[in-house]
Amino acid sequence: PQPPTPLLPSGSSLPGSPLPNGIYVAHAPLRSGYKLNDARLMVITDSEIFGAQRLHRARKISHEGVPIASVLDLKEGDYVVHINHGIGFYRGIHKLTTNGVEREYLLLEYAHNDKLYVPSDQIDRVQRYIGGEGNAPTVHRLGGSEWQRTTSKVKKAVQEMAKELVELYASRQALDGYACGPDTPWQEEMESAFMYRETPDQLAAIHDVKRDLQEQKAMDRLICGDVGYGKTEVAIRAAFKVVSEGRQVAVLTPTTVLTQQHFNTFTERLAAFPIKVDMLSRFRTKKEQKETIEGIKFGAVDIVIGTHRLLSKDVEFHNLGLIIVDEEHRFGVRHKEKLKQLKKTVDALTMTATPIPRTLHMSLAGIRDMSIIDDPPEGRMPIKTMVREAESSTVRDAIIRELDRGGQMFFVHNRVDNIGHVAEQIQQLVPYARIDIGHGQMPEGELERVMMDFYDHKFDVLLCTTIVESGLDIPNANTIIINEADKMGLAQLYQLRGRVGRSNRQAYALLLYKPDKVLSEVAEKRLAAIREFTGLGSGYRIALRDLEIRGAGNLLGAEQSGSMAAVGFDLYCQLLSRAVAEFKGEEIDDTQLPPVDLPVDAYIPDGYMPTEAHRILFYKKMAAVKSVENVQAVQDELEDRFGDPPKTVWNMLAIIRLRLRCHEMGIASISAFKKQVQVRFGTGVRLPQPICRDLMKTHRRHWFDIDKLSINPTQLSRIISETEDMLDVLENAFRKAKDMYARGYFQS
Repeated sequence: PQPPTPLLPSGSSLPGSPLPNGIYVAHAPLRSGYKLNDARLMVITDSEIFGAQRLHRARKISHEGVPIASVLDLKEGDYVVHINHGIGFYRGIHKLTTNGVEREYLLLEYAHNDKLYVPSDQIDRVQRYIGGEGNAPTVHRLGGSEWQRTTSKVKKAVQEMAKELVELYASRQALDGYACGPDTPWQEEMESAFMYRETPDQLAAIHDVKRDLQEQKAMDRLICGDVGYGKTEVAIRAAFKVVSEGRQVAVLTPTTVLTQQHFNTFTERLAAFPIKVDMLSRFRTKKEQKETIEGIKFGAVDIVIGTHRLLSKDVEFHNLGLIIVDEEHRFGVRHKEKLKQLKKTVDALTMTATPIPRTLHMSLAGIRDMSIIDDPPEGRMPIKTMVREAESSTVRDAIIRELDRGGQMFFVHNRVDNIGHVAEQIQQLVPYARIDIGHGQMPEGELERVMMDFYDHKFDVLLCTTIVESGLDIPNANTIIINEADKMGLAQLYQLRGRVGRSNRQAYALLLYKPDKVLSEVAEKRLAAIREFTGLGSGYRIALRDLEIRGAGNLLGAEQSGSMAAVGFDLYCQLLSRAVAEFKGEEIDDTQLPPVDLPVDAYIPDGYMPTEAHRILFYKKMAAVKSVENVQAVQDELEDRFGDPPKTVWNMLAIIRLRLRCHEMGIASISAFKKQVQVRFGTGVRLPQPICRDLMKTHRRHWFDIDKLSINPTQLSRIISETEDMLDVLENAFRKAKDMYARGYFQS
């Protein structure tokens, strides 16, 4: 062999004439190498020698898409649910002064102009009403019996559902599955070749799936993540692990386009390993389908990706170990039944981009294995969303802007009969734009060609129906125009918008409706919601708004949507969570902190936080604390986000700490009476008379009795600190009394 030639200069290529034997180094944009036997040439990329270098981009932390309590969306006039009093109207936050002390209250208005002022420390009992299918809920009267009857009826329905769910989970737990071994070196090599840094939620989902696969019971896990949040990578790693054990994997998708997309992704990720990935869909000829079915039957195919064709009778698996289902809710009843039978014998992984509200997820925790991916990928930016009348200038400007930066775009027109006419109109607006058409009524081969040509950037504008709704991943396409968007559902609009914004470029979504058209109230709500919720991870809030607009029939079944509408989504989830815990025999925490009512101003002033929504959120956080650590966490967040809290906020935090101490010590309440502070002991908590006498000698300003303590503060400004000091004294006295009881000094 000749000695190696020096490194070729950047931008040059290898000589065209035959080369002498040797090693050559060249610059070329190759993702993987190849071998040409006839030319005696092997090309190896740097990533195959040194390992792939992951793409690291600065991570932007998005707060806008964080799952939050729906009470944050409260606006005056909204329907709300009080856990004890029922459904009423929210009328804003009001500051009231009682006995010289300022506090803030939520004002709720009920039937016959009844009013209820809810103290800020009880705000956790109020939720925004969600789940009415567009119909107004019944507004109750204060003090009436109708709300009690409604909640009793819903509790009964929820208990029946919880029983069914728990029994179903128990029966599945009893089924034996195949336990995979720990990760192999190949598994680690494949995972290290992933080009991007995994998000924390993605890593957690991968861990959950691997743990399930290594257990003896059959896995049935749901991966729920927003559009483009990396669910497919979780599925690829699960599939690789199962195939490494000599078993087969079936990936089931609802559309042929998504099948092709997954086939490309799986093939590319697993190209370096001896794994046979195949596809079964109408994109394949009958001969190709027959060969694939034969390969599945005799074990030659390791991973097969297909539509419901995979569930046909003529498809027999050699040794099926895992079934991965993408968007199961889009399959028909017959196919779901077949899936249910398959899940009884093999591991199952279901993926969905339809967001599940976190409150419902928590309610079902323990009876449905779920992994939620909420973290946006690195470099991802929110999609700028605009709702406009369909005017030529608007469409033309959007197309030109995208084409000028070398990008591509989707134009969604969901009517096949005149889609060709729309293509002509677009061509007239932008003559130099390359346009092609794709829809579900096209021949299989033609649709496949269109999709592949778009993927390869052979044209600029894909004019299509909603066939692209699920899963199509074209990073270079970052503008989508949706024609007659008012006719589409909110979830559908959200999915379509998710076709763009899958790179680090700014993406745009333009939602059009006919000029001068009077939109229905529901259509207006949909378009307003999709425009409002543009933040990364907004799928959670989209799901809540979708529930509000069209109800919950498709979420838990028609029989449960009536119950949800009667009490609201949040309260329904609380009742379901409680019923599930009862059936599982778990201890239910009904802790209510004792009231502490001291004559000090305690509220969050207007100027400390930018919006009323922030104040409501922190009132809710304060009302929900159950430990001193929780209080400190709230205090740290306040200082971090808004600076040093004012005196009235410090007073709120101090009162919460007092309430926690009272709960630990068995104190029933602390209240101000005239110029005294009354500390009343709870049931069964007593101080022996001799200890009371000793304490009164030491602390002459205060009065100790067997069931209460009366504190005479020296000055109003020190009332909290002096109350804290006397609780220290009381705690020592209780400890001393307990010790004396144990020694037999007193009779208990």
